[in-house]
Amino acid sequence: MVEKENNDKKLLSWSNISTALLILFALAMVFSPQVKGKVIEGLMKVGLFQPDLPKDQEIKAPLIVENEVVFIDKTGNEVRLSGLRGKVVFINFWATWCPPCIAEMPSIHQLAKQFKGNDKLVVLTVDVDQDLQKSLKFMQKRKFDLPVYTLASAVPSTYLGNSIPTTIVLNKQGKLVFKHEGGADYTNKEFIGFLNKLSRE
Repeated sequence: MVEKENNDKKLLSWSNISTALLILFALAMVFSPQVKGKVIEGLMKVGLFQPDLPKDQEIKAPLIVENEVVFIDKTGNEVRLSGLRGKVVFINFWATWCPPCIAEMPSIHQLAKQFKGNDKLVVLTVDVDQDLQKSLKFMQKRKFDLPVYTLASAVPSTYLGNSIPTTIVLNKQGKLVFKHEGGADYTNKEFIGFLNKLSRE
C-alpha cells in the first residue's frame, strides 16, 4: 500500500513536471519569435517547408519597367532592379520579429555562401520594417553574411503581398520566375539547381 502511494507520487510528480514543461514550451512558442523560429528551422531540416518551384519556370507576371523598384543599404547606396539586369536576383522580404523569417535565414545565408563567387546571381534581404539598425544587429548576432536593404520605393503586389517572409527570383531579363510566401529551406538540391540553370541561361 505504501509502495503504491510512493509510485503514484512519483508518477504524479513526473506528470506534473512534463505538463509544466509542455506549458512552458507552448508559451515560449506563442510569445518568443526566436523559439518559434528555431522549431520551424528544425522542421525545415527534416524536409518540411520546401519552396515550390514553378513547372514552366516562369510565372505569368508583367515585366516591371515603369515603376522602378529601389532598395537602400546602411550606407545610403541605392540598388535599382533595372541596374541588376543580366543577373539572376534572389530577394527575400522579411522582418526580425517574424518566426518563419528567422527560421529560413540560415538557409538563405548558406545559399548566399554557395553562390558567392557567381557574379550572375545577386542575393538581397529586404527588411520590410525599414529598421536597418535592428536587422543589421540581427545578422551580426547570428554571424550571417548577408546584405540588408530597406525599401526606397513602392514594390509591386506581384512581388510582395501581405505576408512575410516572401521570396522572389527574377531572371536575367528582370522577369519574375519564382515566388514563395512563407518560410522555406532554400538549400535543397532542386532549388539550387533551379538557380544554377537560370544563371547559365
